[in-house]
Amino acid sequence: MAKLKTQYQCGECGGTSPKWQGQCPHCGAWNSLAETVAAPPAAAANARFQSWTTQTQPVQQLSQVQAAEVPRESCGIEELDRVLGGGIVKGAVILLGGDPGIGKSTLLLQALATIGANRKVLYVSGEESPQQIALRASRLAVDASRVRLLSEIRLEAIIPALQAEMPEVAVIDSIQTLYSDQVTSAPGSVSQVRECAAQLTRIAKQSGITIILVGHVTKEGSLAGPRVLEHIVDTVLYFEGDSHSSYRMIRAIKNRFGAANELGVFAMTDRGLRGVSNPSAIFLSSYRDDVSGSCVLVTQEGSRPLLVEIQALVDDAHGFQPKRLSVGLEQNRLAMLMAVLNRHASIACFDQDVFLNAVGGVKINEPAADLAVILAMVSSLRNKPLPEKLVVFGEVGLSGEVRPVARGQERLKEAAKLGFERAIVPAANKPRQDIEGLEVIAVERLSEAVDFCIRR
Repeated sequence: MAKLKTQYQCGECGGTSPKWQGQCPHCGAWNSLAETVAAPPAAAANARFQSWTTQTQPVQQLSQVQAAEVPRESCGIEELDRVLGGGIVKGAVILLGGDPGIGKSTLLLQALATIGANRKVLYVSGEESPQQIALRASRLAVDASRVRLLSEIRLEAIIPALQAEMPEVAVIDSIQTLYSDQVTSAPGSVSQVRECAAQLTRIAKQSGITIILVGHVTKEGSLAGPRVLEHIVDTVLYFEGDSHSSYRMIRAIKNRFGAANELGVFAMTDRGLRGVSNPSAIFLSSYRDDVSGSCVLVTQEGSRPLLVEIQALVDDAHGFQPKRLSVGLEQNRLAMLMAVLNRHASIACFDQDVFLNAVGGVKINEPAADLAVILAMVSSLRNKPLPEKLVVFGEVGLSGEVRPVARGQERLKEAAKLGFERAIVPAANKPRQDIEGLEVIAVERLSEAVDFCIRR
């Protein structure tokens, strides 16, 4: 029996190397090479299926191509449509990732049951038996009479089923469980995930089937498999939030047919996931304005302004090294803001333990949270609540200036709609016309905001 030839494959980019190295020679990632069995030349040559024949497209001038709006179909779930940019697109490939048990399969089964009322749909499960899926459908009380079901993990069996059924929407749950006979490695490996995803993407583009792939995540929270998986697909969605909480959030990381960074908010009930039309009310449900260390931020998630409570706890350090912990906010930015606060507002926290938290499990990545974080820290340090019904947003620079942020008018209108009466904003974001019921305090320097809140 001939000895199997092995090679080393990168878990980040999928590149191969004949010997192990500490750094991938293709993408530069460290400690990402793993030993795999090399596919024989015959298998590599026959790896592309001929179920759908590829027609060569002629070369043409870009100016002669007719640009048209992409038609969209609603999923029947408003929050999911928002994240997708208005609905699903024919021939699109969508990748949905998230922690185990967070609700990926539940949400997709609900969406397929709704879509199946008017269109043909197919659910391909590689993780659960048909009986388990039927039990979930019964528990969710959805109409699954129009949902076609296939329990299969072999790609060569799934492709003929897609060709025979020709559904408009197909769900593959999950891409890490599929394997192809043309690749010798185990299911879930870099080679299998890349090959199966490439084949399914080609089928979606040529046949017009919308394919939704469910993806596993690693312990670091990133999608398992090669990084090229996120490049192949059209849309990448991530579930966010604590699995122990009743609320879930889906964020669009990539979307070729809509705006990225859109956020959809769902509530987990005994009948599945339900969209939340006013998420700001959820994030502020337990907010009290008479507590020190609490500040309300108006953040922008895609096209939607959200009001989120930022909590800070500043206490005397009881160890040799003061602790710095940030949940839902950028950890490295906290140290920078503490230095700016010391330099330009003469408030030192270098000998204090500092803990930050964005209430509700939402993750905030934009720098517009800088001013709210600083005011929450100062409020906790001085043990003095901020003014009542106050909202804040603004980026803080290293020289102590308060910089403007995008869509300031929309943020202020959302705050006024929820009953807030004061807003501290960058001077450049001050509206030209007054907003009814809202007093806008425009500041240019960090010291001005601190003086208004603490030294008033």
